[in-house]
Amino acid sequence: MNAKTMALDVRSRLGAAGMWSRRQIVGETVLAVVLALCMGVTQTGDGALRMIAVGVVAAAISLLRRAFPAGALLVTGAVAGVLGGFGLVLIMVSWSAGARIDAPRRALAFFTATYVLYVGLSVPSPSQPLSAVQTLVFTTLAFLATGVVPGLASRNRAQRRTLMRALHEHNAQLLREREMIASHSRLRERQRIAQDMHDSLGHQLALIAVHTGALEVDRELTGGQREVVGVLREASVTAMHELREAVGILRDGTPDQLRDEETELEPQSRGAAGIDGLVDASRGAGTVVALRRTGQHVRWLPPPTTRRSGSCRRR
Repeated sequence: MNAKTMALDVRSRLGAAGMWSRRQIVGETVLAVVLALCMGVTQTGDGALRMIAVGVVAAAISLLRRAFPAGALLVTGAVAGVLGGFGLVLIMVSWSAGARIDAPRRALAFFTATYVLYVGLSVPSPSQPLSAVQTLVFTTLAFLATGVVPGLASRNRAQRRTLMRALHEHNAQLLREREMIASHSRLRERQRIAQDMHDSLGHQLALIAVHTGALEVDRELTGGQREVVGVLREASVTAMHELREAVGILRDGTPDQLRDEETELEPQSRGAAGIDGLVDASRGAGTVVALRRTGQHVRWLPPPTTRRSGSCRRR
């Protein structure tokens, strides 16, 4: 990795901090101040300058631990080896590094390097009664408690959240696929029903229309008989038109448009709106028909509703 690539990486990581919410910024600032005060208090016997320096280092590490988890972990391990009271900062940095260092081998390498720095810089003072072996054991236990355990807990939590997110996305994808399969199944079933209706009822109605049309021009029929046959022909044409609408709705949700001008009917001539014309035609054919209406106001209904709402009784 050259210098330019490293500079771009640093800039991108620092730019990610600009995407924090106001709550995150306030939280990180408060945490940095608290850690700086705590670490400064641990150095009260070594002078004010050292207290300020330790507090500044603790605050800087706290603010940079999210953008540079591996580097902050190494620096914290080295400082914690020199300063005995830096364990609290090591806990925070290990927690952040465990969740943000992606590759397991990379995380193991950085935690091992941090352990080496922590143990190597934990030089016992001449007045300390413990031997080198005892110091190594206690230092290792301290690093396990302040570095390894928080890092493993954070990594496990991050992996669990990633797994749950992947499961939720997978379940959502399965639900979408199941809905698509169900939609395709319904569409195929509707198309099959529409095809069956078109093949069976459509041919029969066309046959009725042809025969009634032929009867209407038969010279042997009387005028009344021709009117009856005309009513039958118009009824068969209307039924064919409504059948095509039903087939179109079953196929793709929209009625089929008729291209034949002879079978083109106005919406007002079908369903409940066409009852008056049906009654007049039936009376003209010699049938005694009575139409009864209830209510005070006339309300026009959409065509799919009018086909089911009208009623005509013959007596």
